[in-house]
Amino acid sequence: MTHWQGVFPAVTTKLEQDGTVDLKATQASIDRLIENGVSGIIVLPMLGENASLQPREREAVVRAAAEVVASRVPLLSGLAEISTANAIASARKYQEFGAEGLMVFPSLGYKTDPRETAAWYKAIAGASDLPIMIYNNPIAYGVDVTPDVLQVLADCPTIVAVKEETGDVRRVTDMFIALGNRFDIFCGVDDQIVESMSLGATGWVSGMTNAWPKECVEIFNLCAAGNFARARNLYRIMTPSFHLDTHVKLVQYIKMAEHLVYGAPEWTRAPRLPLVGEERERVIATIKTAIDQLRQA
Repeated sequence: MTHWQGVFPAVTTKLEQDGTVDLKATQASIDRLIENGVSGIIVLPMLGENASLQPREREAVVRAAAEVVASRVPLLSGLAEISTANAIASARKYQEFGAEGLMVFPSLGYKTDPRETAAWYKAIAGASDLPIMIYNNPIAYGVDVTPDVLQVLADCPTIVAVKEETGDVRRVTDMFIALGNRFDIFCGVDDQIVESMSLGATGWVSGMTNAWPKECVEIFNLCAAGNFARARNLYRIMTPSFHLDTHVKLVQYIKMAEHLVYGAPEWTRAPRLPLVGEERERVIATIKTAIDQLRQA
């Protein structure tokens, strides 16, 4: 059975100002992440504006990512669909495009109950032999893959991991109590990584790693080594920026961080609009404070 661990950034899809996908900039950002020590790559996450892209654009992103990743680390693709039939078809297509795993959203068009949620993931798990990470974000999508639902899914060998994003760090322990080590547990929010790893999480699907891969990998490695005192020092510098990962505008915020840290384009696709006014000033100030403090650390 596949086991994933380490830092898996949820990669932003780079765009031109007119909304055109910039594959070269996306590839450059992925190469930068791998060179700075991440353990996996996830393209087409929510942060990658999956739902705003056309099918041909998603294909282009996965193929471009596979080209630059070149099997150096596992390459996962987000899978976000409305119907079970489309989700099954997409699972098979992404494998053809070069994905080596899937991070599967709940249905985007319907808030499934627990029985329906289990059926959704079972159907997708049977569509291909790609290993699957369940994307559990009930705050955004209204569907909670609880420990009870995970117990129903425990006999699906291709479902190997859970991105835990309930916002309640106690869920990490609840999953271990109910399921032991059956699933690899990934922290899904940047501002709970130290807490989650102290409870046994062994992976991190991270947004701000797009901007600060070296520092995020260092936090993860310090926690993995049990050096929580040193990890906290770096975590406290970065947590105000990590809080930006939990806002409804996390795409704009994280792209702004990338722009300020290493010059990546900040553009998003409508209906997301560029940051303006006081909000833009506040986000820039938060990120620049982290940049300055990291230089002094």
